[in-house]
Amino acid sequence: MTKADIGIDLGTANVMIYINGKGIVLEEPSVVAIDKRTNDVIAIGKEAKDMIGKTPDYITAIRPIRDGVIKDYSATEKMLNYFIEKVISKKGLGVFFMPRIMVCVPSGLTDTEKRAVDQATRGAGSREVYIIEETLAAAVGAGINIFESIGNMIIDIGGGTTDVAVISLGGIVVYESVKIAGDRFDLDIVKYIKDKFNIVIGDRTAEKLKIEIGRVFEGEENSMRVAGRDIITRFPKSVEITSSDIYNALNESIEQIIYYIKRVMDKTPPELLADISQNGIYITGGGALLRGIQKRIQNNLNVKVIIPEKPTICVAKGTGESLNSLELLEIGKGNK
Repeated sequence: MTKADIGIDLGTANVMIYINGKGIVLEEPSVVAIDKRTNDVIAIGKEAKDMIGKTPDYITAIRPIRDGVIKDYSATEKMLNYFIEKVISKKGLGVFFMPRIMVCVPSGLTDTEKRAVDQATRGAGSREVYIIEETLAAAVGAGINIFESIGNMIIDIGGGTTDVAVISLGGIVVYESVKIAGDRFDLDIVKYIKDKFNIVIGDRTAEKLKIEIGRVFEGEENSMRVAGRDIITRFPKSVEITSSDIYNALNESIEQIIYYIKRVMDKTPPELLADISQNGIYITGGGALLRGIQKRIQNNLNVKVIIPEKPTICVAKGTGESLNSLELLEIGKGNK
């Protein structure tokens, strides 16, 4: 039996698994396809995501985790079990391997919500389960020494939530968690295009627009032609979408995120705020890849904004590495 520690970023959009010494060993969508006639799981991860919008009525592709919270416990447990077994098999860790697992959750989850994460992880085959808040994990993954008596601000923009926290001495001093993030951005784009062009596009098309031509600050203007359903004729119709369209679609949500960042800063003790002013603010998660997000926040707050080299893996990396610092983090085992 091989001993190894596993960190799991149990995200609304994607699940990432990190093994100490090996790095990110799995990244797949948090999607489960279920046959409603039998309630059997027929696909998980990428295969299930590819089914979204393309299945017969009796098959549904769901995201069992919404806004950072488990909404379907059974599907989440099966998804975790599948991913963990896939990693163990791929890495040759042995059928009797029972890893220690650290799972990250959004700041502010209730004990009941944390217990659901713990139980789902244990049900998937872990011998020991630990829970860490996303902003702490993101800071560790970004290379910040969170145990110093220095204030650091982290903004983690994931799929379901944006978590904003000030960290010092290994703990969270102030935080806000808002359900405005990647999934909300996609919905914003769908609504904007429907209102402006009278066509309906799918979430996956919206996500593609966000990634390929989206921006949230002044910058290069790009465009992309997309197809959807005309809401009047009900027939297929294609339109040209520009970067300015995506800017307008996301503007309100970005302003809301900035509002919550300011709220955290307002509640931060002056000494820690001085540290942040000097050291800057770190952005992690998929939202850090939005073109212009760094300049947008920097201009609004007049504080340097830093994006780590690989912002999308900071949470998973930090989750795994935090197992080496359990005593300093004062993280206990999950509820049994």
